[in-house]
Amino acid sequence: MARNTHPRFISPLVLSPIAAAAWLAAAPAWAQAAPPAGNRLDAVTVSGRASPPLSVGGWGDTPLGATPLQASVFTAERMRDNGVQRLSDLVNFDPAVSDAYNAEGYWDFLTIRGYTLDNRFNYRRDGLPINAETSIALDNKSRVEILKGASGLQAGTSAPGGLVNFVVKRPADAPLRSVSVEWRQAGSVTGTFDINQRFGAEQAFGVRINGAAAHLDPPLRASRGERHLIALAADWRASRDTLVEFEAERSHRSQPSQPGFSLLGNTVPAAGDPRTSLNNQPWSLPVVMDGTTASLRVQQRLGADWRFTAHAATQRLRTDDRVAFPFGCTDADGTYYADRYCPNGNFDLYDFRSDNERRRTDALDVSLQGKLRTGPIGHALTAGALRSRATARFEPGAFNFLGSGNVAANVFAAPDPTPGSASPDRDERATELYLRDAVALTARTTAWLGLRHTRLARSDATDRPAFNTPFAALGHAHAPGQLVYASWGRGVEQIAVPGLERYTNRGASLSAKSRQFELGLKGSTARFEWNLAAFDIQRPVSADFGDCALAASCSAQLDGTAHHRGVEASGAWHDGAWTLRGGAQWLHARREGSATESINGLQPANVPARTLKAQVAYDVAALPGLTLQAGAVAESGRQVLPDNSAAIGGHTVADVAARYDARLAGVRSTWRIGIDNLFDKRGWRESPYQFSHAYLFPIAPRTLRVSLQVDL
Repeated sequence: MARNTHPRFISPLVLSPIAAAAWLAAAPAWAQAAPPAGNRLDAVTVSGRASPPLSVGGWGDTPLGATPLQASVFTAERMRDNGVQRLSDLVNFDPAVSDAYNAEGYWDFLTIRGYTLDNRFNYRRDGLPINAETSIALDNKSRVEILKGASGLQAGTSAPGGLVNFVVKRPADAPLRSVSVEWRQAGSVTGTFDINQRFGAEQAFGVRINGAAAHLDPPLRASRGERHLIALAADWRASRDTLVEFEAERSHRSQPSQPGFSLLGNTVPAAGDPRTSLNNQPWSLPVVMDGTTASLRVQQRLGADWRFTAHAATQRLRTDDRVAFPFGCTDADGTYYADRYCPNGNFDLYDFRSDNERRRTDALDVSLQGKLRTGPIGHALTAGALRSRATARFEPGAFNFLGSGNVAANVFAAPDPTPGSASPDRDERATELYLRDAVALTARTTAWLGLRHTRLARSDATDRPAFNTPFAALGHAHAPGQLVYASWGRGVEQIAVPGLERYTNRGASLSAKSRQFELGLKGSTARFEWNLAAFDIQRPVSADFGDCALAASCSAQLDGTAHHRGVEASGAWHDGAWTLRGGAQWLHARREGSATESINGLQPANVPARTLKAQVAYDVAALPGLTLQAGAVAESGRQVLPDNSAAIGGHTVADVAARYDARLAGVRSTWRIGIDNLFDKRGWRESPYQFSHAYLFPIAPRTLRVSLQVDL
């Protein structure tokens, strides 16, 4: 079997996280006293029981519950309790978030409110733009924030569904030595460590180190791989008013990816064994994703009410994207199925290889944030500028026809790695100026006003487009801890044309302006918190025009809109030993204004109309420290094709888990056990329509996971 020939070195520190933590625990104890208040920035006081500030929201230290935004925040602890290992696992918890071509061994795609996020523009890391065309490790992230709705105020260029922000773990006041190990069916093993310490005069310096190493052996056959991460975060509390923060991480993942199934002729087949991989050729190579990211942030307080922040980051990615790729089918009678497989299960098999893809993103953001009054009216102002640069470099790759394969995964072909043409390189620079003002009209009524001005310079265009993305909202706190609001916003999206030879404008970007209206209600009491929102979003859609079967035979153009209107509701309730979380979304998504009149009024592919997600936890009084958990996801069916001539049925999947906390001699241990897809439900999980082809991905089989975390 051909193997990945790239040398891979993993330091012993990463491969042996438990040994590393034990060594640090045995070292002489460092001073552990908390630093005096005179040598650090004041701590942020969060009002509300479960409403921290949303760092990606753009409204500073205002709690999420008091802002006119809908968002979900997933802490590291909650993700561990629910067995979350990658971003796509979060689709089980928020009804507005769903799958969008999530395959084993590849990077993650999400949809929010029915719109697929753009991995180049809709992702942030501590608020700065990153490229998510890679595997993003969660081991050194303190939380993941998902902002829902139009995000033109927070990002100059982005799809309208929302933003995902990864918040890095930073040095804390208290020392920490934490190690964990997890086993997951069929044979994946992951070890991690998390070490935090402050030192120096008045504890002015802090260091936090995170590491992870994993042998990947999921239930999907022919998908063994590996991953590892090493990350460092440090800070220097230079004075009461000055904080300097630095962090860097290095990640690696190598694993064969998972091609999708498809229609068989005009039939939606029954979902078979979800362990079957169509990428099981003897010569199949893994997708290798390496990433290095680093950032430096300086915060300077200017008086009691003002703060200046300068934040710079760089991200460098390298990817070897390889797969035995099924695409379309030529039947024995000569019939060509361009967007599906043949009725007998055959498909055309291609040797796809794109080695040494290099992507780089650099960003610098400077901002000034503070408060002032103009007569009786209070203002919470933020003004800033963001300068970013994104590049992508591609070498000649292969996409060579090999013959036929079959969905039974029992047909093998000889490889053909002969390189062809390269995808067009990409270069984009953006300069963004933004201004936000939360205007306190009365003690209970606030107007939120914002504007972002963006100017782009792209390698595929001679012009330098400039556009404004405004935002306005009015909110009224009709009772303590309760807010009703109305908001309106615009966004601009750069739709990338695939770099395939069939396109006359391959590699180009199409500029599409979207807009959103939203009405919301949110609130919280000692036991209950809730969110309710009705939204209306219109987003331009691209489509292929032409034959698209030969080189330079079609072009991608804007073609009408995807109009999504819906209502989402979520809440959490806690009473004694019981905790309930849940949410539902009703979505009316339709195509409008397309040149292909037959699809106007139809539901977009891979967008469920109804979604319900719920979790429950119970603290067992008879055994303190034991918590029983259960969760369920229920979705209605999804369309497979744009003409709505084929659809997959809805499904309901249930999970169970348990957590047990124990403390002995000052050492805390946390045992976790879970069974995902408890009843081994079979069916299709999603039906993405990408690159003019219909794909089907099965629900993952029943999977057992067990982990132990030790905090020294």
